Amino acid sequence: MTAPLAATHLDLESACAVPETRELVKDIFTMTGDKWSMQVIKALENGPQRFTRLMTAVDGISHRMLTRTLRSLERDGLVHRQSYAESPPRVEYSLTPLGVTVQEPVDAFIAWTQAHQDEIEASRARFDA
Repeated sequence: MTAPLAATHLDLESACAVPETRELVKDIFTMTGDKWSMQVIKALENGPQRFTRLMTAVDGISHRMLTRTLRSLERDGLVHRQSYAESPPRVEYSLTPLGVTVQEPVDAFIAWTQAHQDEIEASRARFDA
């Protein structure tokens, strides 16, 4: 039996004791749950990269979606965009100091997934049967 929507909302409210941060927490949950943001952050962990290199590193992402994801991450202060006045123009993206701090929870989530891979796959197999 699933919890009613109101109870889920209240759980977030009780977990987030500072009312002014609740909307931001929702935004960050949304960002971490989207298809591309964590993959882009992971792709930037080894230093600055150009747009085309990021497209190669993040398998399946479209030009438009990478642009949107980078802008969103830049807006949140996780990614820095550096333009170089060269011919042809060059742009590189890198994690900001704040963006680097996201690496720990991303790595923890990856480690958790790997540690529970067998359980997750068995559950999926039972469910899909």
